Amino acid sequence: MTQYKYDVTMSCGGCSGAVTKALTKLEGVDKFDVSLEAQKVTSEILAAIQKTGKTAKVAEQ
Repeated sequence: MTQYKYDVTMSCGGCSGAVTKALTKLEGVDKFDVSLEAQKVTSEILAAIQKTGKTAKVAEQ
């Protein structure tokens, strides 16, 4: 699987929790990392992050 890193605007544990919750609910996404400190999410799915209402963009591939 191709993993992508995203810059995600998160200001608190609730923000990172919302992203984690959205990714956990996705079928087929087994691994992801959400870092509030680094403001980064590593995953296969950009759409799941955007569903939380947070601004997200691809940081690197």
